[in-house]
Amino acid sequence: MKNIMIWIMLLLSITYTDAQNGKSPRKDYAKLANYDESKVPQYTLPSVLMCHDGEMVQTKEQWEQKRRPEILNLFTTYMFGKAPVLKHKLPCTVSRINEKALNGRATRKEITIQLTDDPQGPHIDLQLYLPNHVSGKIPVFLGISFMPNYTIYDDPDLSVPEITDEKMKKRTFRGSMDKSWQLDKILEHGYGLATFCYNDVDPDFDDDFQNGVHPYYYEKGQNFSDPDQWGSIAAWAWGMSRAMDYLETDKKVDAKKVAVIGHSRLGKTAVWAGASDPRFALVISGNSGCCGVAISRRCFGETVEAMNVRFPHWFCGNYKQFNDREKYLPFDQHELVALIAPRPIYIASAEEDNWSDQKGEFLGGKGAEPVYALYGLGGIGCEEMPPVDTPYMNGPIAYHNRKGPHAVLPYDWEQFLRFADKYFKNK
Repeated sequence: MKNIMIWIMLLLSITYTDAQNGKSPRKDYAKLANYDESKVPQYTLPSVLMCHDGEMVQTKEQWEQKRRPEILNLFTTYMFGKAPVLKHKLPCTVSRINEKALNGRATRKEITIQLTDDPQGPHIDLQLYLPNHVSGKIPVFLGISFMPNYTIYDDPDLSVPEITDEKMKKRTFRGSMDKSWQLDKILEHGYGLATFCYNDVDPDFDDDFQNGVHPYYYEKGQNFSDPDQWGSIAAWAWGMSRAMDYLETDKKVDAKKVAVIGHSRLGKTAVWAGASDPRFALVISGNSGCCGVAISRRCFGETVEAMNVRFPHWFCGNYKQFNDREKYLPFDQHELVALIAPRPIYIASAEEDNWSDQKGEFLGGKGAEPVYALYGLGGIGCEEMPPVDTPYMNGPIAYHNRKGPHAVLPYDWEQFLRFADKYFKNK
């Protein structure tokens, strides 16, 4: 019953389609979005290569030893918040294995990952599909999902808990999210897919961080998060790292070839996971928008204030000081992309998704190119936004703006798989 109530709260929080059209349950929220390119303020992006002391980075060694730690600390302190540093690996238990799942095409593992030392505390239910036709170690897409694992694919061997809420029934039947995950294509391509629901880590509603993992990591006598401590997005990303902890132990998984992927608010999550945890070999940003890869100083579509007003739990308390004050940010999102270098990143936009600022997402990738150049690598491969449905993936920063809405569609997965092939099958 507790999980069902959490999912109900989740559905109440996911009203993204209306937000795309300038609508919102909050009357004041619609006023915070800008869809007029002429109202984008003039801005100057912070130099991704200039250190705090004014020194310009010239080598990848300078980047790794000096400038990258500076930027990582800024994002941690003023945006995402500090996540706990574990003193030891948390328990992971494989609870169920079916080696003939999906009519023999895959092996499915169900894994319980504890998120605290308390056995009764929150845990991740990780679901892992691996193709049976592949010998040797298998690269894996690790995806964080809005919905429980049984929605990923119509797998009759997976149980579905009883759900009494009618709205919930319409959204969470077995296989209801299969178009967003394309498991068949992933397996045919020779990749595995690991997923878990973000609610496992931290439910997506604001209660001053009294739910999920947060209270388990408060210091003695602490009841609320400090302004520089982790918000929900950092917690979800931390959960992705805990899933990675397990994948490193699975003998069938190539842990050096794990791609992390998320969409919308979970696209923001995947990018932060990739930036803060270098174990992820490839990062996929699906319509991550503002606070993801889109340039914040553009103030187009969703804005910093819009995020903090509607979703005050997503980021740390320090981030709220930049509401309607983007020009004072000590960073911008091109620097978040740069933290992933030299690892590849795919940035996906959608033509109808003005809310996420397609141009801002493109510029976020372009702005990271000087760091990739330190490694002798190219960037997106074009100076202006490419035409719709024209993917650019010649370098380690890939980009497309496809037709259609704010979503992950089969077209997107076709490009993600092509991109992964470049880095996972040719090495």
